[in-house]
Amino acid sequence: MINLTEKASSKIKQTLAKRGSGLGIRIGVKTTGCSGLAYVLEYVDKANDTDIAVDCNGCVLYVDPKSCPYVQGMVVDFVRNGLNEGFEFNNPNERDRCGCGESFRV
Repeated sequence: MINLTEKASSKIKQTLAKRGSGLGIRIGVKTTGCSGLAYVLEYVDKANDTDIAVDCNGCVLYVDPKSCPYVQGMVVDFVRNGLNEGFEFNNPNERDRCGCGESFRV
């Protein structure tokens, strides 16, 4: 369903350890922005009954069923570009992104 690179899983493990709690992270989409959809990442302290749990490189990712069609086959990476760093979403379902890069369309 979703894959994490080693860099992304390492960053998630590091962040959860620093935080001191959490089962994993939830990846989903929400309606917003110029193109309609944006990715959402949040810590999971308690899984929802409807969540789909996926183990990727020792990290547990939680996905709500409504987001599954949008994130199917996605690869999440953690990248550093100069002074900026963050998660990068490589999603084969995206048709295009808005000019500012904050939202996408499938």
